[in-house]
This record gives sequence, C-alpha cells and structure tokens, in this order.
Amino acid sequence: MAIDEFKAANRDNWDDRVAIHWGPDGYDAPGFIADPGRITDVVAFDSAHLDVAGKRLLHLQCHFGMDTLSWARLGADVTGVDFSEKAIEAARRISAESGTPGRFVLSELYGAPANLSGQFDVVYTGVGAINWLPDIQGWAQVVAHFLGPGGVFYMREGHPVLWGLDWRDDGSTDLQIRFPYFETPDPVPWDGATTYAGSGTLDHTRTNEWNHGIGEVFSALTSAGLEVTTLTEHRSLEWQGLPHMTLCEDGLWRLPPGQRDLVPLMFTVSARRRPN
Repeated sequence: MAIDEFKAANRDNWDDRVAIHWGPDGYDAPGFIADPGRITDVVAFDSAHLDVAGKRLLHLQCHFGMDTLSWARLGADVTGVDFSEKAIEAARRISAESGTPGRFVLSELYGAPANLSGQFDVVYTGVGAINWLPDIQGWAQVVAHFLGPGGVFYMREGHPVLWGLDWRDDGSTDLQIRFPYFETPDPVPWDGATTYAGSGTLDHTRTNEWNHGIGEVFSALTSAGLEVTTLTEHRSLEWQGLPHMTLCEDGLWRLPPGQRDLVPLMFTVSARRRPN
C-alpha cells in the first residue's frame, strides 16, 4: 500500500526520532546493549499478562526494537515490523551488538502482509501505536492475518478518552475534551520540534494522528474473526499525560485523588484466534 502524505510526514518524523531516542536520556540503547538482563519498562509491565516463552512473536510498529528484543530476552522468537528504515537499521544494530536474536522487517503497517510471510503465536502492539493509523478496521485485518490458530493478540494503549483531552498549560486542572474520540477521515495535525524521550531537535516537525474509540477497536478485532477475552481500563500512565498528573511511588503517573476515577488513561486488550 502506498504511503500517503500524512503517513509520509509521520515516517519522516519517526526517522528523526531514532538518533534522539538512541541516547542515554532517551531509550538508552547503549545501556540495553551492555546489559543482557535488561528489559524495557513497557515489557516489564506487559509481561505480567503475556507468556511468550518458546513462542513466535510479531511486534507491529516496533520502532527500533528494544521492546521487541525485550520479549526475545523473555524467551520469544521475535519479529518486528516498522515503516522507518532508520528505525529498522537501528533495531538490527541493537540485536547484533547485544547478541539478542531478532528479525526486523521494513514495512508500512497495512503493507505488512505483502512483505512478511508466516503466522505467529503472539501478535503484540505496544503503547502509542494505533494513534498513528487512519483505519482501525484495516489494522485489525493485519493482526488477524498474522495470528495463527490458537494464537494470542495483546495490546496496551493510551485510552481514546485521554487522547481527546486538551493539554491545559495555563495552570488549569479542569479536564476538557477538545479532540475527537471517534475515528475521523482527517487526522489531528501536530507540529513540534521535540520528542517525548531524549534531547534533540527534529527536522521534520509535522505529525498526524487519528483517535479510535474503544467500541471501534473492539468491533474491528471481532469483525476480523478474533475473540476478545479481556478489556481492561487503567487509571495510570507511564508518562505525564496531562500537566497536573503526579508521579507515584510505583513509577506511574496519575491524576490527583479528586479526579482519579473520572476518566480512564490506558486500556489493555487480549484476544485470541480459535484453534481450527
């Protein structure tokens, strides 16, 4: 599938992020390479809910592969897919230099079935992935294409309610909906010269994001033939999603007590393909 102007802008932006995320104040790829027992915080959280030992795992939208290779360190045979050539090159470098085996394939998400063969025991999507995709139904079809009989799909993602909230930098602690909760034909455009991890300036500052409601995600997966087995909404985040959120002792960010039960911040979905 051709990459349109919106996805091309996102790809250019993610190309720029690779060098910034590589360093110690980003994802710290050198530290990951040097410590064979290290796994990322994302995978440390998700591994409590997903057994991957001895299984073939496909990580869609893998960036430069530190989460993917963390699953390898937990016993999975891993494959990662991403649309950024620089990210895939970096993932292969991390794999080679760390001695952690993994296969990495350059492909735009919707084109992955044409660029990768085989089925997997686990298909995984990490935090901050589907907001870059315009079509949640098409995404679910890709997930189903790669998931073998009896296989498990797992995702944890920022909640669409969170993505709809306004970032109030005027000192206000009100929760205000500003952006669409549901999938829309046109994306929400953003322009920013920095990224969420690491220090450095991006050359390509424009990005485009799409929100997808919980019902849309659920329906997309079931329409693709998968059985959703768990759907959990969370009151915490791994990053400061709003200015007045506070960092708690467990390393997660939460709204203040008076607002903590008002809105969900993340959600987790598990699904499976029935055995033939």
